[in-house]
Amino acid sequence: MAWQRMKAAAACGATLVTLITLFPIAVATAQPEGREPATVKLSATQQNQIGLQTAVLAAESHPEQFRAYGAVLDVARLTDLTNSYANAQAQLQTAQAKLEVARLAYERARDLVQSAAMPRKDAEAAEGTFRTDQAALAAAESQVKTLIATARQEWGPVIGRGIVERSSQVVQLIEREQLLIQVTLPPGVTLTEPPRTALGQAPTRTVNIELRYLSPAPRTDPRIQGVSYYFVAAGDSGLLPGMNTTAYVPSGKSFDGVFVEDTAVVQWQGRSWVYLRAGPETFRRHPIRTDQPISDDDYVVQDIPAGSEIVLRGAQVLLSEEAKSELRGGGDDD
Repeated sequence: MAWQRMKAAAACGATLVTLITLFPIAVATAQPEGREPATVKLSATQQNQIGLQTAVLAAESHPEQFRAYGAVLDVARLTDLTNSYANAQAQLQTAQAKLEVARLAYERARDLVQSAAMPRKDAEAAEGTFRTDQAALAAAESQVKTLIATARQEWGPVIGRGIVERSSQVVQLIEREQLLIQVTLPPGVTLTEPPRTALGQAPTRTVNIELRYLSPAPRTDPRIQGVSYYFVAAGDSGLLPGMNTTAYVPSGKSFDGVFVEDTAVVQWQGRSWVYLRAGPETFRRHPIRTDQPISDDDYVVQDIPAGSEIVLRGAQVLLSEEAKSELRGGGDDD
């Protein structure tokens, strides 16, 4: 999402530069780091020319969420296990049928030997076939049990059971109607209950992707070392096996804050800021914390004074003028 917005910003960059040249912005003397940010002054005409937009945003209740690490899994191994289990089941059924035939043949041969109607060697051959088929059945049963245990160990109880039952969920994953995403929480973060839903992002989409909870993951991502869960996403979500994605997982708690889009947020001296209207023609930079993301670029902010008028469009232009003033060492534009 961020790279698409960067392209849009680049497309309008030349226009903004032209407007700034035609309508120079007055900036009060920039202050050294640690003091109040500079005040940027724009006339009503200048605000209109750069498309500056402001709004008073009320704080609302928002679900708290963690930024987590997501990995879209390749389910080739899931396909192999499903096929192997189906073959093992077929072999088991064949072994059961063969054993039943051999058992009946052995019992007939035994009865005929007792009545002297069949040579003992024929009865012994029938018994040998019966014992061989007994061993084959035991091996087939052992193979099925081994594959069941392997499926549960590798994929957890839910997907493991789906492999055995060939559930519709597993079929959808194999046919890529759905994608399997392993979401790993940051180290040390735990949830009292598994999250029912989460949000993810794909490089090819500008909107969040809905992730639906499936089950706990039987192992963590070794790069993250946090608690992991399996989620599923639609096959046409824009994600592909092997991709990494940022996921936003609700904690089950909520808090009050102002929703701020990325267009309102600027980066300066290693911190995040928004511009607040200080007067009809003046704006001042205000620091914010961005530890409650809604997506890669949008946030819920708790430290904006109530009733503040926030610059929603045009913040980057204000920052550019303020930065230029810093480089000039203060003073008005020429």
